[in-house]
Amino acid sequence: MMHWIIAPVLLPALLAPVIGYVMRHDITLARVASMAGAVGLLGIALQLVIMSSGGETLVYRLGDWPAPFGIVLVLDRLSAVMVLLTAILALIVLWHACASDWDRQGRHFHAIFQFQLMGVCGAFLTGDIFNLFVFFEILLIASYGLMIHGGGRERMRAGLQYVIINLAGSTLFLFALAVLYASTGTLNIADLAQRLREIPVEEAALVRVAAIFLMVVFAVKAALFPVHFWLPGTYSNAPAPVAAFFAIMTKVGAYSIIRVHTLVFGPGVEATDGLMASWLFPGAVITIAVGALGVMGARQILPLVSFAVVGSMGVLLIAVASFTPAALAAGLYYLVHSTFAAAALFLLADLVLHRRGSGALTMFPATAQNGLFAALFFGAAIGMAGMPPLSGFLGKLLVLDALRAPEVIVWAWASVLIGSLFTIVGFARAGSVLFWKSTAVAVQGAAPARGTPAPVTTTELVPIFAALAMLGALAALAGPAAGYLDETARQVFDHVGYIDAVLGTGPEQAGEIKP
Repeated sequence: MMHWIIAPVLLPALLAPVIGYVMRHDITLARVASMAGAVGLLGIALQLVIMSSGGETLVYRLGDWPAPFGIVLVLDRLSAVMVLLTAILALIVLWHACASDWDRQGRHFHAIFQFQLMGVCGAFLTGDIFNLFVFFEILLIASYGLMIHGGGRERMRAGLQYVIINLAGSTLFLFALAVLYASTGTLNIADLAQRLREIPVEEAALVRVAAIFLMVVFAVKAALFPVHFWLPGTYSNAPAPVAAFFAIMTKVGAYSIIRVHTLVFGPGVEATDGLMASWLFPGAVITIAVGALGVMGARQILPLVSFAVVGSMGVLLIAVASFTPAALAAGLYYLVHSTFAAAALFLLADLVLHRRGSGALTMFPATAQNGLFAALFFGAAIGMAGMPPLSGFLGKLLVLDALRAPEVIVWAWASVLIGSLFTIVGFARAGSVLFWKSTAVAVQGAAPARGTPAPVTTTELVPIFAALAMLGALAALAGPAAGYLDETARQVFDHVGYIDAVLGTGPEQAGEIKP
């Protein structure tokens, strides 16, 4: 019963090679196994949320080696929420990939997808920065395979750019780990947090260098300015279901910033006090601007959604940059919202592209079921832009309410509000061209490349409705959700509780789990 903590890593790790070697010639078996794995992961994630709901930090020591010498997985409210978010999104994306036959474009889609789940869940659960690097590399390899799924020259080119940028980030990650280990003799997150608090400021130059290196690495994953440029091209050229799942990939970078730069380098650490916020806050402000301007200037539907994702990461990270429990709680609420909003838009874009034959934001003959697509686009767009009644509006209100300190209020409020206005205008323009003007004006356009596609089926619509339903549920249950995430944020800032639980030096040792 107590081995649930390692299950989100083990389940996809064991399932992926079975699908890859045994079922790769039978798409039906692969689908059944992959969907069963996703449902199983969702069940495990719910169990982890229940286990962590008491506020304890639970530690799983692999091989029964004590920290900081052995590998540990750490479960708290934050990691449980992130694993649950991953499991729900994975089930939605897998459903769409099967219903739309995207998984038939390549033989190993489901096996690679399971490896991707392994890397994401491992990154959320690890208690060691070196193993965070290992799971990042699993993410990179699997995401590259998914990125080029189905082939194509443009997709290969975008995938190559994606790999080069991430390999550069991985190299910098190794440099940061080497500097940290040379300075402290450990890479366990809890042990690092304890030791860095004992290092005098005048002896912490190398530690500050390592902190900046790690911030750059995590900023690449989170698509933070000025290392965000890989995201629009990558997401725009990836298969739409893959891009929808990649919505959680940027959250891995945000999670790493929250976990490492709050606990290890954050408040209370004299050697790095204020260093992270001085870089993260202006970067987040500019990221919001870049995303909003990108939405305004987009001429294709997938770049439109991709730049909206960039802007949403700016809103999330501007909350994280305050390094306070209240701002982090607001950021976590917005994190959950933006993940489902981006997924809904990417999945809808896939259905629209398949039936229009072009992603250009120009007038084409209206598709069958044009009204249905317009309604779904309207719902997803207002969610991403942050308009009522969906959860994006509440998420941005929470972020703005948490950012009222005199030194940040002007830039934070101006960037979020103006960025939201530009995003609304960009989506309104795109929606009017795609779904309104196409019905009002007879346009002679090229026929869809794949002929006249069949009308969208109920099965294909289920994932989009599920993602939108999550936005509605998050708004309807905003009170309980915000309360839970407030407790989650407070636990993240409970440095002593985390350190005592992992190192076994305090009363939290009761939460220790051994295999």
